[in-house]
Amino acid sequence: MKADIHPKYVDAEIRCACGNVVKTRSTKPVIIVGICNVCHPFYTGQQKFVDTAGRVDKFQQRIAKTQAVQAALAASRKKKK
Repeated sequence: MKADIHPKYVDAEIRCACGNVVKTRSTKPVIIVGICNVCHPFYTGQQKFVDTAGRVDKFQQRIAKTQAVQAALAASRKKKK
């Protein structure tokens, strides 16, 4: 093996969005994850909403914003005529 080509292997923290912290070793000092074994529904046996603003909500907000822009554009076009 060549010397000085490998990354440093340091103590690391894996942090979850639920607040759980796991200490291990890695080439990165901090790893942030969205879901872990403490909050994952498969391991807990309960249904739990991880994402409060889900895909459907984000989509509906985007559609509402688009419709508002289109309405404003149509109103400005009517004014010009």
